[in-house]
Amino acid sequence: MSKKALITGVAGQDGGHLAKLLHDKGYVVFGIVRGQMEASHPRYQAIMKEMPFLNIVMADLLDLSALTHAMQEIKPDEVYNLAAISHVGYSFRDPILTADVTGKGVLNMLEAIRLAGLEKTTRFYQASTSEMFGGLDYNRPDTGYTEDAIFHPRSPYGVAKLYGHWITRNYRESYDMFALSGILFNHEGERRGPEFVTRKISQAVARIKTGKQESIELGNLDAKRDWGYAGDYVEGMWLMLQQDKPEDFVLATGETHSIREFCELAFKEIGIEIKWNGEGAKETGVDAASGKVLVKINPEFYRPAEVDLLLGNPSKAEKQLGWKRKVDFPGLVKLMVEYDLKAEVGTR
Repeated sequence: MSKKALITGVAGQDGGHLAKLLHDKGYVVFGIVRGQMEASHPRYQAIMKEMPFLNIVMADLLDLSALTHAMQEIKPDEVYNLAAISHVGYSFRDPILTADVTGKGVLNMLEAIRLAGLEKTTRFYQASTSEMFGGLDYNRPDTGYTEDAIFHPRSPYGVAKLYGHWITRNYRESYDMFALSGILFNHEGERRGPEFVTRKISQAVARIKTGKQESIELGNLDAKRDWGYAGDYVEGMWLMLQQDKPEDFVLATGETHSIREFCELAFKEIGIEIKWNGEGAKETGVDAASGKVLVKINPEFYRPAEVDLLLGNPSKAEKQLGWKRKVDFPGLVKLMVEYDLKAEVGTR
């Protein structure tokens, strides 16, 4: 019989990539969608149009009863908990909801598996994050963060994710569950939401190219991240649950690039070289050929506690899982800009 997989956050970036990957591998795929939704609802229809193979389950990460019922009905072989309040900036604006969903929601998922009597048969993946490390000088190894590095989260999102990370380990050690966390560094792509800086840039560049937008406003241009392609990373999630024993793994590229670099490469895709003028909040990025201002700084996008640099060390995943990223940084930027250009000109 085909394996059954249950995904939370199936409508998000990673959820869509993972659902398609598992379907291609022959799984029967179930996806949890929050709230009551009729088949005529636009969101329901959009999900089913993209993933007609998906079995939608109505539930909420904060509703333990509904989650337990879903586990009892489906009896999944694998559960991938990808749902979260996942935007770091938003987590400062609503830290309580972030704590409830991103932190307590993990506990509810684990308890639902246990209460359904599946703790010995269902394998559980928790989507942890590089934001748990915090990127401070004192805890940043030169070779990048590993699975055993010191955590120091610097946002409500990072703190909530750290709770989810540790409660997953606690259930593994307390109930002998096959439960683990994938500590994923930034992974982007064409499915990324427009509220995230990489997609904000790729969409803006496409709109500037087609004359629909004049410029883009950004925050800290010098923040550096270890950026990979989401499609590569969901394969790593799956590989983790295929191992003989549950262990946590870091997935990363092992290199960092700044938001400034992402911007430069994105504009290069439409034939524009960006030249930087000024400093701090008064800095601008201009078209080197025409002098037109295309990038502006908006201090409102600065975070109360900034994470300046995140660098991951994926050596354990590469050695034990045989995992390695396929799309490099320039390829990621190119992929995203081309996708959004096609959308703007109506060819996608």
